[in-house]
Amino acid sequence: MLLDGIEDEEKWLAEGIASVQQNALFMHRALDANNLRDALKYSAQMLSELRTSKLSPHKYYELYMRAFDELRKLEMFFKDESRHGVSVVDLYELVHHAGNILPRLYLLCTVGSVYMKTKEAPPKDVLKDLVEMCRGVQHPVRGLFLRSYLVQVSRDKLPDIGADYERDREGSTVMDAIEFVLQNFVEMNKLWVRLHHQVGKNLHILSQLDGVDLEVYRENVLPRVLEQVVNCKDELAQYYLMDCIIQVFPDEYHLQSLETLLAACPHLQVLPEFLQVEAFAKLSSAIGKVIEAQVDMPVVGAITLYVSLLTFTLRVHPDRLDYVDQILGACVKKLAEKPRLEDKRATKQIVVLLSAPLEKYNDIVTALTLSNYPRVMDHLDNETNKVMAMVIIQTIMKNSSCISTADKVEVLFELIKGLIKDLDGTTADELDEEDFKEEQNSVARLINMLYNENPEELLQIIYTVRKHIMNGGPTRLPFTVPPLVFSALTLIRCLQAHDGDVVGEEVPATPKAIFQLLNQTIEALSVVPSPELALKLFLQCAEAANDCELEPIAYEFFTQAYVLYEEEIADSKAQVTAIHLIVGTLQRMQVFGIENRDTLTHKATGARILNSFLLIFACSHLFWVDDQDGDKDGERVLLCLKRALRIANAAQQMANAARGSSGPVTLFVEILNKYLYFFEKGNPQITSNMIQDLVELITEEMQSDSVTADPASYAFFASTLRYIRFQKQKGGSIGEKFEPITV
Repeated sequence: MLLDGIEDEEKWLAEGIASVQQNALFMHRALDANNLRDALKYSAQMLSELRTSKLSPHKYYELYMRAFDELRKLEMFFKDESRHGVSVVDLYELVHHAGNILPRLYLLCTVGSVYMKTKEAPPKDVLKDLVEMCRGVQHPVRGLFLRSYLVQVSRDKLPDIGADYERDREGSTVMDAIEFVLQNFVEMNKLWVRLHHQVGKNLHILSQLDGVDLEVYRENVLPRVLEQVVNCKDELAQYYLMDCIIQVFPDEYHLQSLETLLAACPHLQVLPEFLQVEAFAKLSSAIGKVIEAQVDMPVVGAITLYVSLLTFTLRVHPDRLDYVDQILGACVKKLAEKPRLEDKRATKQIVVLLSAPLEKYNDIVTALTLSNYPRVMDHLDNETNKVMAMVIIQTIMKNSSCISTADKVEVLFELIKGLIKDLDGTTADELDEEDFKEEQNSVARLINMLYNENPEELLQIIYTVRKHIMNGGPTRLPFTVPPLVFSALTLIRCLQAHDGDVVGEEVPATPKAIFQLLNQTIEALSVVPSPELALKLFLQCAEAANDCELEPIAYEFFTQAYVLYEEEIADSKAQVTAIHLIVGTLQRMQVFGIENRDTLTHKATGARILNSFLLIFACSHLFWVDDQDGDKDGERVLLCLKRALRIANAAQQMANAARGSSGPVTLFVEILNKYLYFFEKGNPQITSNMIQDLVELITEEMQSDSVTADPASYAFFASTLRYIRFQKQKGGSIGEKFEPITV
C-alpha cells in the first residue's frame, strides 16, 4: 500500500507539472503579444495547480518552484506599463477579480511587489493589505508556501534604514517592515504547528491499531518511521517526530526496540528532550532491565544493546569517559557468564564496541584510560584479538598519536599482546607468512613512534617495550628488536645533547647502562638465530659508542660482530656482505687507538677470508683511510692487492683447464682499477710500472685464444683505459703522475 501511495503521488506531481508547463506556455505567448487579459487568464490557471491537497510537502515544493519561476517572468511584464497599458493601481484592483482565492493571492503578491516599487501607495499599506488577505488560505501546506512567496517578493521593498521607502511622504518606517515580518511569522508558525499536528496524528492512529503488536512495531513500523525522520534532516521536524514516537507508543515497545531507536540517534540533527535529560542513566537502567528480564537472551543480543548505548553515549556525552567505561564494564560482566565466546556474531559486535571509542576520539591515549577496555579484549578469541590489535595500531598511525609514558605503553602492549607473543593454543608457525610479516612490521612501526623528550621517561619506555617483546619468540624478535635498538640509540644521542647522564628513580639513564642493555638485547638475536641482523646492530652500536668516545664499549661491539662472522655466518654471500659492513664501519671509527685498530684490522684480514677475492679488496681500505693521517699503511695495502692477484691467477689456471673463460680477465680488470685507486690516492707502494704490467697482462689475456670473448669484460677494460688517458690529458701533477703509463 505504501508503494502504491508513492507511485500515485509521483503521478499527481507529474500531472501538475505538465499543467503548469502548458499554461506557462500560453502565458508566454500572451506576454510576447502584450496581451494582459490572456496573461492573467493563463497565469491564474497555472497557479490553480497549487490548490492540490494530494502532495506531500516535499513534492508540493517541486510543483511550487515550477510556478515560482514563471511568476518572476510575469512580474517583469507587470513592471513595464508600456507593454500592457494599465496603471499599477488599476492592475492591483484588476487581479482582485481572479476566480479562486489561491491564484488571486499569488497574483496580488506579484502585483503588490510592483506596486510598492512604484511608490504610488505607501508600502506599509500594501504590506498590511497582503499579509491580512493571505489569512484566506488556512491549509497548512498551501498557506506556508503562499506566505513564503509573499516574503520572497517583498523582501527588497521593505522600509529599512537608508532605503528609498524609509520615511517617505506617507511615513513608512523600518518599524512597519518589522511589524509585517513578525505578523507573517506568527501566521506561518500557526500553520507549521497544524502541519506537525497532522503528521503526529498519523502516528497516533498507527499506535491505536490492534494489529501493531510489539513484533510488527519493532520489525516494520519503527524502522520505516525512523528512516523518514532521519532523511528529513530538519531539526524542528526531527525533534517533534521523535517526541511523537516516544509519546504515542507504549514504554514496553521502546524497551524492546532500544537497539533500533538508539542506532538512529547519532544521525539526528538534534536530540529530543527525553534523550537529553539524564539520558544515560535512564537508558542504561532500561537496557539492564531488558537483559535481566530475558534470561535466555543470546550474548550477541546483549552486546548489540551495549553497542547501541555506547554509540548514543559517544554522540550525546562525548566528554563522559566514565560512562563509556561503565558500558564496557557491563559488557565484561555479561561476557563473564560464558567461559568461552564461540558466537562469531557476538565477536563481531565486540569489535564494533571496542572500535567505537577509537573512531570517536581519534586518539588511542583516551582508550588507554578506560580500565575495562583490555578486559573486554580478553574475551576475544586469539584471531579476533589480533585483528583488534591491528585496528589499535592503525588508529595510532593514522592520527600520529603520541604514547609518551611507560604506564601508557604498558597498557598499550597489554592490548596488542596477541601480536607480540604466542597466545594460548597458538604459535607463530601456524600463521600465514604474509599476514605475520604485516603484523610484525606494524608492531615495529609502533615501537618507532614511542617517544618522550625526557631521557628518564624514554628509558622507562624502552625497558617496558623490551620486557614485552623479548617473549615474542624467534620469529618475532627479528622484527621487534631493531626498532627497539634504534630507539635506545636515539636516547643515547639525546643524552649527548644534554651533555651528561640523567639519573632516574629506578634506572640511571647513562650511555654505558644503555649500551649494556643493547648488548644483552642484540645477543638474543644471535640465539634465535639471526646472526646477520645481530651483526648489523652490533656495528650500529659500535658507531654510537664511537660518537660517545667510549672506546672499550665500541671495541666490545666489534668483537661481538667478529664472533658472529666467524662462528655463525656460513653462507658465502652473507660473509661477503658482513665483511663489507665490518670494514666500512671500521673505516669510520675514530675512537680507536693504534693498538685496538691494529687488532681489529688484523682480525678483518684473518685466515678465513684469504681465499675471498672481494673480501680482500674490501680489507685493503682498512689500511688506507683518507681522513686519518695515522692510518695509511701502503705496504699492507699492496699485500692485500698481491693476494687478490694470486687468487686471480689461480682462477685463470682453473679456467684454462676448463677450456677458457672470461671470468679471470674480469678479476684482473677489477684489480687494475683498485691499483689505480690507491695510485691516485698517493700510496707510494703502488707504482706506474705495476699498473703498466697489469695493463699488458690483461691485454695479452684478452688476445689469447684460450679466453672466451665476453663483451662486458672488453667494455670494462676499455672504459678503464679511457680513464687512464683522461687522467694523462689533465696535465699538472695528475697528468705527470699518469704520464709513464702507456695504453
